Amino acid sequence: MVIYVKRPLCLLLIDLLLLFDTLLLDRCISMNAAFIMNMLEAFEPPFDMSQYVNVSGHDHPSNMHDHSHVDCTHSSGRGDCSSISISRSNSQLDGQHCNPKEDASTHESSRETENKKDEEEHMAGCSQPLGSDLGTSQGVDVSCNGDTDASTAAYCQDKDVSSSSAVDNVTPRRCTGSLFKLNVPPIDVDKVRCIVRNIVRDWAEEGQKERDECYKPILEELNRLFPNRTNQRPPSCLVPGAGLGRLALEISSLGFVSQGNEFSYYMLICSSFILNHTQEANEWTIYPWIHSNCNSLSDNDQLRPVSFPDIHPSSAGITEGFSMCAGDFVEVYNEESQESAWDAVVTCFFLDTAHNIVEYIEIISKVLKDGGVWINLGPLLYHFADSYGPDDDMSIELSLEDVKKVAYHYGFVMEVEKMIETTYTANMRAMMQNRYRAAFWTMRKNASRAKAQKHC
Repeated sequence: MVIYVKRPLCLLLIDLLLLFDTLLLDRCISMNAAFIMNMLEAFEPPFDMSQYVNVSGHDHPSNMHDHSHVDCTHSSGRGDCSSISISRSNSQLDGQHCNPKEDASTHESSRETENKKDEEEHMAGCSQPLGSDLGTSQGVDVSCNGDTDASTAAYCQDKDVSSSSAVDNVTPRRCTGSLFKLNVPPIDVDKVRCIVRNIVRDWAEEGQKERDECYKPILEELNRLFPNRTNQRPPSCLVPGAGLGRLALEISSLGFVSQGNEFSYYMLICSSFILNHTQEANEWTIYPWIHSNCNSLSDNDQLRPVSFPDIHPSSAGITEGFSMCAGDFVEVYNEESQESAWDAVVTCFFLDTAHNIVEYIEIISKVLKDGGVWINLGPLLYHFADSYGPDDDMSIELSLEDVKKVAYHYGFVMEVEKMIETTYTANMRAMMQNRYRAAFWTMRKNASRAKAQKHC
C-alpha cells in the first residue's frame, strides 16, 4: 500500500515564490551580462570572449590570467595627449570606497592576487580630445604616437589591449547570442560589480543626489574662481582618478579644457564606451543591486532597473580639448612636460588611493601653474592601509591635519575649507548607508613660497 504525503500548501507557495524570484534574478543577471558583452564588442577589433572557453564549456585558466585584468587608473596631459607616454607599474585596489567595511582577510587575499597580476601588466594609452561638435558620430579617439616608448607601443599593438580604444563611427552591436560562463577570479568579479555601481553614481538619474553632494561643490567653486572664461583661451583643468568620466565632462561643459586621468582598465573601458558609443540618453538598462542581498527593504528594490546615461555625452556642450588619459598619476605627471601646465587640479575621492600621499601632493603642486588652484573632496580611507605582506608596497597614512601641513610645505595656501557629508556608490533604498565626512578645500599655489620650500 502506497501512502501519499501531501506537501503543505504554504510550502508549495513558498517554492513557487522562490522559483519566480529565481527566474527574475536570472533575467536581471542576463541583462547585465548582455550589456557587458555589448560593451566589449563595441570596440574594433572586438574583445573575443570565446577564446576563454573551449568546446567542452570549460575555460582556460591561462588565458584568463593573461587577459582578464589588464588594469590602468590615473594620468593626464594637455591638448593632444598622444604625445604623452603613460605606463603602469604600480598595483592598486579598485573600488575601495564601494565596500568600506570589507573583511580584512578579503583585503589581504585580494591584494595578493592583485600584486601577482600587476607584476606582469604594463600598458599606456591616451584618448584624443573629444570635440564639442561630435554630432551623432561621437569620438574620443585614441591616438598612438610613433615615438612612444616600449610600454606605449605595447598598448598600441596588442590586440587585446588596443581593443579598448575608442574608434570613430563604431556602432555598438547588440549581443543576442548565448553568454559564456567564465571562471573569473573573485577579485575581478568584485571590480565589475563596483563598475556597475559607479555607472549609477556617474551616469544614472538615480545617482544625481550623490553627484550633487560631490560634484556640485567642485563645479560651483570652479565657476567662482574662473569667472571670465572664453572659448579662445579656456582655462585648463586636470581630474586625476576620473573614474567613468562624468566629473571631467561636467568641468568641460563649464568651458574648461578638461582632461580626466584614470588607472583602472575596467573604468577606462566603460567610460570609453559611454562617452564614445552612446547614441541617445537612457539607451542602456542594468540591474545594479541584484548582488546585494543584505539590507533590502523589498525584492522590488533589489531588482529595480536603472537606465543610463541620463544625458547624451556628445550633446553636453563640452569644450574642445576634452580628453581621457590612461596611466599612473605619479609616473605621467612627474615628467618635465607637465610642469606648470594646468590652471586647476580637481581631486574627488582620489587622494587616499595613494601609496604615498606626499608624492601625490608634490605632483599636484608641480603640475599647477603659479597661482593655480587645487580643489579637493574626499575622505582618507587609505586603500593600502592593511597591506602587511613582505611584497606589499608601503602605505603612508596621514591625518587630515598632517595632509594640510604637507600641502603647505609644497607651497599651497588654504582659501576655502569645510566638511561635506556624502556617500559613494550607495544604494539609496538600502537599510544601511555608509556616509563620509569628506574634506573639501580650495588651495592656491603660492609661487614664491613653493620655490622657497624647494630650495630648503
